[in-house]
Amino acid sequence: MKTAISLPDEVFFAAERQAERVKKSRNQLYAEALTEYLARHVTNEMTDAMNRVVDRIDQSRPDPFLTGSARPMFGHVEW
Repeated sequence: MKTAISLPDEVFFAAERQAERVKKSRNQLYAEALTEYLARHVTNEMTDAMNRVVDRIDQSRPDPFLTGSARPMFGHVEW
C-alpha cells in the first residue's frame, strides 16, 4: 500500500544513509522499522491487558494452591 508521510530532514537523511549502508530500498527500511516498532508496542498492549486482569483479582486473600506450590520452591532458592 502506498502512503505519504512527512519526516524531519535529519531523520530522512539518516534513513537514506542507513538504507544505502545496508543495501535496502527506502521502502524496505521504513517497513522493517515500522514493523519492529509495532512489535515492541504490541507487547506493551499485552502487558497492559494482563495488568488490568490482575487488578480485578482479589489480592487480599492469597490463593491456597499458589501459596502451597510456591513455598517448597522458595526453600531451594538461594537469596
